[in-house]
Amino acid sequence: METSDKIRHYADDDIDISYDVRRCIHAAECIRGLPAVFDSGRRPWIMPSAASVAEIANVIAKCPSGALHFKRRDGGPSEAPELPTTIVPTPGGPLYVRGLVHLRSADGSSAFEDVRMALCRCGQSRNKPFCDNSHFAAGFDDPGAVPESGGPAENK
Repeated sequence: METSDKIRHYADDDIDISYDVRRCIHAAECIRGLPAVFDSGRRPWIMPSAASVAEIANVIAKCPSGALHFKRRDGGPSEAPELPTTIVPTPGGPLYVRGLVHLRSADGSSAFEDVRMALCRCGQSRNKPFCDNSHFAAGFDDPGAVPESGGPAENK
C-alpha cells in the first residue's frame, strides 16, 4: 500500500502541501474551496502562496480521499483526526473514512495510517483498498444507505 513514489510536494515558507496522485478521486473539494491555490488547469497546479495557511489547512481537511495533506512550517497546528472516527458510504461510490484509522493487512500487520481516506466498495479499484473511481466504469449502483437496525439495507 505504499504510495510515496506518487507523492508530489508544493511548498512555500509557511506550509508544505503533499499530493498523493494515486489516492486522488477528483472530488474537487480543493478546487471549489480555494481555486486560487488549487487549479488543475495551471502548472504547477498547487500554489501555496495564493492563500493563508489557515485557509489552505481548512480546505485540505475537506479532501475525502486523503490525497492532500499539509505540514505547517509556521509553527501552527497540524491536522487533528476527527473524533469519533466515522465511515460514510457515498451513493454509488466509496466509503469515506475520517478519524485516526489504522489499515491492517490480512496477516494483521500494520499497513497504512491516516486521518482521511476513501475506500473502495465496488471491488473494481486497481488501487485497493483505496477507491480509484472504477465504480463509474463498473456501473456500481448502491444508495449508500446505512440501516438503523444493523441489518441489511434495502435497495429501493
